[in-house]
Amino acid sequence: MAAGKPIIVIKKKSGHGGHHGGAWKVAYADFVTAMMALFIVLWLLSSSTKVKKAVAGYFNDPHSSQKETGSDKMGDDDSIPIDKQNVQKLKEQIQKAIKEQKDLEKLAKQIEITITPEGLRIELIEDKQGTFFQSGSAKLSDSGQQLINMLAGQLKPLPNHLLLEGHTDAQPYSTDNGYSNWELSADRANAARRLLQQNGVGQQQISQVRGYADQLLRVKNDPMDASNRRISLIVQWVTVPVPPGGSAKGEGGEGKVGEGKKEGEAKPGAGGEAKPAAPAPGVAAPAKPGAGTPAAAPAIKPSMMDQLKGMIPGGKPKK
Repeated sequence: MAAGKPIIVIKKKSGHGGHHGGAWKVAYADFVTAMMALFIVLWLLSSSTKVKKAVAGYFNDPHSSQKETGSDKMGDDDSIPIDKQNVQKLKEQIQKAIKEQKDLEKLAKQIEITITPEGLRIELIEDKQGTFFQSGSAKLSDSGQQLINMLAGQLKPLPNHLLLEGHTDAQPYSTDNGYSNWELSADRANAARRLLQQNGVGQQQISQVRGYADQLLRVKNDPMDASNRRISLIVQWVTVPVPPGGSAKGEGGEGKVGEGKKEGEAKPGAGGEAKPAAPAPGVAAPAKPGAGTPAAAPAIKPSMMDQLKGMIPGGKPKK
């Protein structure tokens, strides 16, 4: 080293950055992760058994639990009931399935899907040549079989009941053996029912099969119009079952209260007023409020915080 040159020493000053560097970010990230895990656990605890089973199946084997996690078809595996809130989705799905099949797309004008008070109505409307059934016969054509096969795939997962109707025009059936439009309309509806069941629709799903002949014309001012010949498939609304001795209102109607009276219930007297049932022997009659005995105060339900305190060891909920 040459004499006279100064020695330069470089010192690096080490120390914490502002706010202790980035350590707080790690702690905050851990806190957020823990909170997210907590909310996921709370959501799972409040979920249905099917959701819990689907989540558990996914983590056990993500590749084999596809049936548990659902699919892109309405009601597939989940058996989602069709009601007035989600019926539009099923309607759009059926229309999309028809457009995807080129042989059925050209018949889209003869397939009418409407929402009615009874349910989702799917009508297969005939033309002069006979589109879905052979003329004067209950035998399905190739187009009719293809369409009903497609509808069976869309409807068989649903818990809703299905109703089938057969309709004809006013042209008399040309036979001498007593076979009329009544039999023809019912036979066509039954032919559709059989094909639906062959393609997976359950026997319990079919609630009714009706044959109307020419009594419910689609074009009333032209009874001979070909469009009066049609098959209607109705996806009925899900109704609420009526509990024993009670009443319930569902989408499809109103439940009735049972008319029977239980022993000990009040019965109308001669003056039209209800008389209270007599107490059993040895049992004192209940005191009436205002006759010297104060009415019992309503019980106060403990709050959520009090219930949580009662779960802690040593904690006592307020009464």
